[in-house]
Amino acid sequence: MKRNVWNVMLLAILAACASQPAGKPAATPAVAVPAPVEPSAPAVLPVSVPAPAVDIEPITDEVIARKAEFIRATAKRFNIPADEISNALAQAKYKQSIVNAMARPAESTRTWAQYRPIFLTDSRIRQGRQYLEDNRADLEPVSQKTGVPAEVILAIMGVETGWGGNMGSHNVLDALYTLAFYYPVINGKANPARSAFFTDELSQLFALAKEERFDIHALKGSYAGAMGLGQFMPSSYRKYAVDGNGDGRRDLFTSKQDAFASVANYFVGFGWQPQKPVFIRANVKADALPFKPENWEPAYSLAELASKGYMPNASVEDLPATLLSLEGAQGFEHWIGFKNFWVITRYNRSPMYAMAVWQLSQEIAQRPYNESVTASP
Repeated sequence: MKRNVWNVMLLAILAACASQPAGKPAATPAVAVPAPVEPSAPAVLPVSVPAPAVDIEPITDEVIARKAEFIRATAKRFNIPADEISNALAQAKYKQSIVNAMARPAESTRTWAQYRPIFLTDSRIRQGRQYLEDNRADLEPVSQKTGVPAEVILAIMGVETGWGGNMGSHNVLDALYTLAFYYPVINGKANPARSAFFTDELSQLFALAKEERFDIHALKGSYAGAMGLGQFMPSSYRKYAVDGNGDGRRDLFTSKQDAFASVANYFVGFGWQPQKPVFIRANVKADALPFKPENWEPAYSLAELASKGYMPNASVEDLPATLLSLEGAQGFEHWIGFKNFWVITRYNRSPMYAMAVWQLSQEIAQRPYNESVTASP
């Protein structure tokens, strides 16, 4: 009933528009999106929800006004009929479970000792090595063209979806609708920047559906709205997705070749440095003080890090770097990260995510990486 009320109001507002955007293109068959397969080991961090979610949309006058503005702006920005957007939003469903999940990011409460075993399991490593062997012919041309190693491409896909085992079962329109208009207040604080981010991603979803001829109501993904084998948000899908198999489509749901090329293209877009290091373990002086950089940009020379008591445990090219300290199973671990570490954090801002991807990539490539003795800070 509340949805009907705001629809009436939206129609009144939209009627005042001077003109409608150009009509949508001739209809063509929608790209089929496969139903997700239940994974043997979930790639998405589990989120504990204390009680069943009740999906009662908390409509307010402010939300109604924001929806009207969203329809107007998206229609103008992407040349999509306003009534098409309005009708789609009218069918979108508010999901309390998504609000709950976003309010409790599980990663924020985990140490590296707890986080690492989620992704670096024996079964996942074996699966990654087999996946590399099975798909080497498709991966090698992508790596040669972009400079992104095959094992790094596969590690992203392994961490994100278990190589397609869990691409998410949430309706993407519902997820982005919920987060755009009802991003949770956490610890009494609103987050306008995150709300704006998801509002833009919802807008980008309409553009993506138009461009790729997707059925916007059928798309499935994560509770944050990420989709496909590599879990691309709509804006990233539009900007970085590549037709890797030459069939004229950018299909990140079913085409491994498209997914391989698209993950690599994403890294290239953020400045991946071919044949350069990602991490090297640091040896630590006994009197070194704890050091945590303000962000993960490589802003320090190796000499500067050495002056703070953190030195590479092996010979490495003198490149701009940063320091990452993690609470591991055997105490604190200290790692020197380079530009390619920062690039991985553009896929997911978490430094533990980047470390999990890199270590999984080294396990897939059967390359040693963990030798060092470090002191606790």
